[in-house]
Amino acid sequence: MTSSEHPPTQSEVLGYFDSLSNWDRWGPDDQLGALNYITPGKRRDAASLVREGISVSCAWDIGTAPRPDHLFGVPQRYMVATGRDPLVFGRGGAALEVMSLAFHGATVTHLDGLSHIFWDGKMYNGKPADLVTAQQGASHFAVTELGDGIVTRGVLMDIPALDGRPWLEPGEGVFPEHLEAAEERQGVRVSTGDIVLLRTGKGRRQREEPDGPASSGGWHVASLPWLHEREVAVIGADTAQEAGSSGYEAIPVPVHMIAMVAMGVHLIDNCDLEALARTCERLNRWEFFLSVQPLRLEGGTGSAVNPVAVF
Repeated sequence: MTSSEHPPTQSEVLGYFDSLSNWDRWGPDDQLGALNYITPGKRRDAASLVREGISVSCAWDIGTAPRPDHLFGVPQRYMVATGRDPLVFGRGGAALEVMSLAFHGATVTHLDGLSHIFWDGKMYNGKPADLVTAQQGASHFAVTELGDGIVTRGVLMDIPALDGRPWLEPGEGVFPEHLEAAEERQGVRVSTGDIVLLRTGKGRRQREEPDGPASSGGWHVASLPWLHEREVAVIGADTAQEAGSSGYEAIPVPVHMIAMVAMGVHLIDNCDLEALARTCERLNRWEFFLSVQPLRLEGGTGSAVNPVAVF
């Protein structure tokens, strides 16, 4: 069994494409992947977790100030009308703007659609990558397939809290042993149809050390068999998922590639989980109703999102 002391070899990781595959599990025309684990019964059970009526956002504000982790350009705001120069209609007036942003990357909280990542020229379920074009965007696995939203039970895995640390260090990977230790500490068990959110403490470090490292660990690819066995619907993290450089020359971002292409698991990148972690500690509850609502972007390979946990 793999562990932090005995991580999988590159050959074993490449074998995950077959051993963890969900291809054809829900038929050749399936558009949802592991979201099929979220049944109406799962949603009803998740709704029963709302007791205090407390809601917590798990997203960062989207700002237009340049940051070093803006990989694909800084979000832009163009004010069409302002309070100083409003759109006037009679005694009334209005301000309005045009916003543009590249949500994929390491800054904006966003959902990765299954049309975002390819391996050997294929997406999940063996669909060819050329179904994503410059003219139409994604004609298969577009984010509009998730237009009814994702609502289910969310579970927070607070890994730095296991040994009282504020955050993980850059490149520090989270293995199944850490997930099981978090389950034991928190008195919760990950189950079919859950969204698992991984806290590395990046949000706290970003606030306390704004000039510090841009990374603070993340999922190690060795956690994917554990997540597959538990039949997780979605994974998220307060990073862009990967712990850092994978160390596997043949597959540099294995969590993205295997989770999405083989397993059909959507990813929520760059969450802000600090308020959620404080709420979980205060209530002594690490499970909650979680709502994730992507924008209905035709042909979109993902969407900026604001995941909201409700207790």
